[in-house]
Amino acid sequence: MALLRPMARRERWSAPKVRPIGMLYKDLIDAIGNTPLVEMPSFSPKGSVRLFAKLEGNNPTGSVKDRIARAMVMRAEAEGLLSKDKVLLEPTSGNTGISLAMVTQRKGYRLKVVMPENVGPERLELLAAFGAEVEFSPAELGTNGAIAVAQTMAAQNNRYVMLYQYGNEANPGAHYETTGAEIIRDLPEVTHFVAGLGTGGTLMGTGRRLKEHNPAITVIAAVPQPDDRVQGLRSLEEGFIPPILDLDLLDGRIMVSGEQSFKMTAALLKNEGIFAGVSSGAVLAAALRVAQRLDSGNVVCLFADGGWKYLSTGLWTHEYADIAEKVEKKIQW
Repeated sequence: MALLRPMARRERWSAPKVRPIGMLYKDLIDAIGNTPLVEMPSFSPKGSVRLFAKLEGNNPTGSVKDRIARAMVMRAEAEGLLSKDKVLLEPTSGNTGISLAMVTQRKGYRLKVVMPENVGPERLELLAAFGAEVEFSPAELGTNGAIAVAQTMAAQNNRYVMLYQYGNEANPGAHYETTGAEIIRDLPEVTHFVAGLGTGGTLMGTGRRLKEHNPAITVIAAVPQPDDRVQGLRSLEEGFIPPILDLDLLDGRIMVSGEQSFKMTAALLKNEGIFAGVSSGAVLAAALRVAQRLDSGNVVCLFADGGWKYLSTGLWTHEYADIAEKVEKKIQW
């Protein structure tokens, strides 16, 4: 098994830097990032408090994970871990696997992902289209089960190179170099940043860059209520804390229910025309609770992906009560 080492030799690789807008790209991988920052006036509680959406669904495969997939593969290449006879291995609930599938296809590497067997059909279709292999883990064990299965596979076979997004410093590094830098470029007056807690990479990297810009910026994590996995965000109460997560960097965590997440996701499309994924509804619900307590401020909400991977849930065309039983059985992020 080949595992990435701690980031002791940063000079051997560097994350992509934020680029000027409007460039001509030689490859789809180069088109990752520079996503729009769009105001959401209909959700503003008062004129002096403005909410903005960082639309990560505009990345090539439709999610924020394109950023870290590119960075993790670049780092593995710089460390000399990749070759045509190796197989990249990654536990995922979907988005990271899809992003890695695109990057590895473009670069000519093989990829196997480990996923809970109850993921949505859209993810499986796209993984197959990109040529990735899928190993299923038990549905009842969730993403933690996928991590355990992947770790066992990697330990038993040295052809696997496990990038391990939960412990790979290229994950927050990508957000430090690109996501955070883009927000500062586009909205230097940002006062609050809200994102979903998954691996922790988005919050850690973006938060660190924003606080270097202005230490007064508040960084908030949207997290699921205990035993509520509908929106797919990570609950630290499940017993697994990603190694890249530094809780001291967070100024707060706001719990959101699955029902709130689905309802706010539908409201995003109805009120602002933003077609986003379920975790975006959770982020918006958390951001509104922050905004309602402010006298003034600029709140940036990171919406991790677009809504097309969630069409099979029926959330835009049905009441939550009518689809709750179905969606609660699936991983939605």
